[in-house]
Amino acid sequence: MVKVLFFARLRQQLGRGEMTLADFSGSLGDLRETLCEQHPDWRAHLQREDIRMAVNQALADTGERVQAGDEVAFFPPVTGG
Repeated sequence: MVKVLFFARLRQQLGRGEMTLADFSGSLGDLRETLCEQHPDWRAHLQREDIRMAVNQALADTGERVQAGDEVAFFPPVTGG
């Protein structure tokens, strides 16, 4: 099982803060595509170039391997001021 978290405005846009995927194995890019296939209305939000991704609380790119027990997070860039 892979735990997937959505933070900040993504949480509001997708209508949920977390979910789990059973039996997933593949890259972070594969996981993102799987989510978009399961929820086509999420594609515009998850495929944005400024969306950041992390695996087990470490920033990761689309090639990062995701496996059972991992926690994946999607979040928009954070700005301060």
